[in-house]
Amino acid sequence: MSQVYKNAKEYNRENMIEAIKTHAEGHIRKHAMNVEVYLKNAAGVGEHPDILEAVEKELEQVAKYHDQLEVIKHYFE
Repeated sequence: MSQVYKNAKEYNRENMIEAIKTHAEGHIRKHAMNVEVYLKNAAGVGEHPDILEAVEKELEQVAKYHDQLEVIKHYFE
């Protein structure tokens, strides 16, 4: 069993903050990758006829999770 998983069983301030940060960072990577796909292969994304709108939605998600990280950094670390 990994050390990260073992530590995750402990409900303490440090582990909760780390879990929230890891969750936000994963979502940022996911949505940033979607933007990259749109930017590099816009013609190949048939289910999104309005590519710019789709990119804007992905960027909104990146901003949402980035804001969460900034709030944690500013107020809780």
